[in-house]
Amino acid sequence: MMKTIALPAQFDWAQLFDALNIGTILVDSRGCVLHWNAWITKYSNVSSDQALGKPLADAFSEPLPKPFIAAINRAISTKLPVVLSNALHKFPLPLYQLNGSSERISQSIIISPIKNEQAELICLIQVTDSSTSIKREQMLRDHSETHRKDASTDPLTGLYNRRFFDAQYTTQMTQARRQKTTLSLIMLDIDYFKNYNDFYGHPAGDSAIIAVANCIRSKLQRSSDLAARYGGEEFIVMLPNSTEAVAKTIAENIRRAVSELQIRHQNSMVASHLTISLGVSSCLAGTQIDTATFIKNTDLALYAAKQKGRNQVQYLPL
Repeated sequence: MMKTIALPAQFDWAQLFDALNIGTILVDSRGCVLHWNAWITKYSNVSSDQALGKPLADAFSEPLPKPFIAAINRAISTKLPVVLSNALHKFPLPLYQLNGSSERISQSIIISPIKNEQAELICLIQVTDSSTSIKREQMLRDHSETHRKDASTDPLTGLYNRRFFDAQYTTQMTQARRQKTTLSLIMLDIDYFKNYNDFYGHPAGDSAIIAVANCIRSKLQRSSDLAARYGGEEFIVMLPNSTEAVAKTIAENIRRAVSELQIRHQNSMVASHLTISLGVSSCLAGTQIDTATFIKNTDLALYAAKQKGRNQVQYLPL
């Protein structure tokens, strides 16, 4: 059987509350302060002598939010605890960081109705500093977001990677069939990139790939458009609900943007500067074609651009 240890008759409850690493305030049914522990004093810079006997709203140097006062009244009227989560009520009380700044601490608050020795309802307000847990949760969210981005993006260019593209491509094809809209693809790569890499070196090659990626990104204006590094110096762009004419225009804009960079390419057989070749294909509304055939057709369009002299856009109908 568990033994019960009796506390001394003159036990100092105030000393016990002051030892806690949370804030505790007791208010009576009229909202006047009966107890104010050292933790509250520490973060509010208001001593218990200044607060005791005053209405809680007057104890602090700043007005208290109406939802907080309403929560106290609700706890007393319903005789049920009220929890103020930091998700909706981050800073109910004017409690501040100890570094001398004006930054409030995030708070989690529980308001509990209890009966005193005279069987009168009073409220115990427990305040916890939730700043650390909020920062930890934010760190975990940031860490999770970083992992998500790492799994879907190409580390060199910041564009999406091929794995992510493949997943989105399947989804967009299904949606285009269901909604009977046109889906267009642009496939492109850097002309004579091996010659460029061999002559200027891999760091310069990486810089060239990044520059082309930035040109692609700058010419896509809709959030639904998706660009990915497809492999090596090859890229692919998916344009949902875009016609052949729109896709060819965007492809030409990308080609021109890369050419205007005037990145020297001494060993190119096309120009004295870096250029790209692009293939365009469109899956017309209502066309029942499999995903592999559509990709292959776009690749053939790119091949046609190379065969016809490079540094150009070629469209190949399905």
